[in-house]
Amino acid sequence: MKRVAVVQSNYIPWKGYFDLIAHVDEFILFDDVQYTDRDWRNRNLVKTAAGPKWLSVPVRRGPRGRLINEVVASDPDWPRAHWLLLAQTYRKAPCFEAVAPAIERLYLGCRHDRLSDVNRHFLEGLLDVLGIPAHLTRAEDYAATGTRTERLVDLCRKAGADEYLTGPAARAYLDESLFDRAGIGVRWFDYSGYPEYPQAHPPFDHHVSVLDLIFNTGSAAAGYLKSARHLENAQCPAAGPAIS
Repeated sequence: MKRVAVVQSNYIPWKGYFDLIAHVDEFILFDDVQYTDRDWRNRNLVKTAAGPKWLSVPVRRGPRGRLINEVVASDPDWPRAHWLLLAQTYRKAPCFEAVAPAIERLYLGCRHDRLSDVNRHFLEGLLDVLGIPAHLTRAEDYAATGTRTERLVDLCRKAGADEYLTGPAARAYLDESLFDRAGIGVRWFDYSGYPEYPQAHPPFDHHVSVLDLIFNTGSAAAGYLKSARHLENAQCPAAGPAIS
């Protein structure tokens, strides 16, 4: 049984994103789709004394309709600026001293231009900090075809998936019947019910970068993620073998 997720890359995403990665055998970065401005692709939130604050990777202007993997950072000094802001924001966090060297190396070692490569750099580095083994690949490597759900099904087929794991927002557009025809089961990930952790500056906010969790809980961070029992079975027939 091989389980796959297909998601656009995000910059230093929240803990739920990493939890999804932890529950699949292959996580496909879906970056050959249209880039959206003012979205999670190039920015995320950190918790400060003044409330949540955006950290944004500055990107060059480009034509409407450009793909995520065509977006390029506009300022080579942004990693140092982000690290300095993070160090100032979290220097009093309980586990800052323990994890700061690894996070600093991650930032100061980021020399990528393409946003897709930047995001993958941080995803792989933070997965290592969390101790989560993962297999990340790129959608463009599979040359999948079709529109919306058809393309997701084709990606899963070419990756040899028996199951497709996705978040609840996909219920608005996902056509499960296409997965059924391909013999691929659909499972839905539940992002509710995460436990709170010691977080400075109340009220508690779950929807900030996973860096907040790491700086506040250190080596215990992965313990605040969910286990496989929180997966919800899809209401569809048992999956057969994937169609080749």
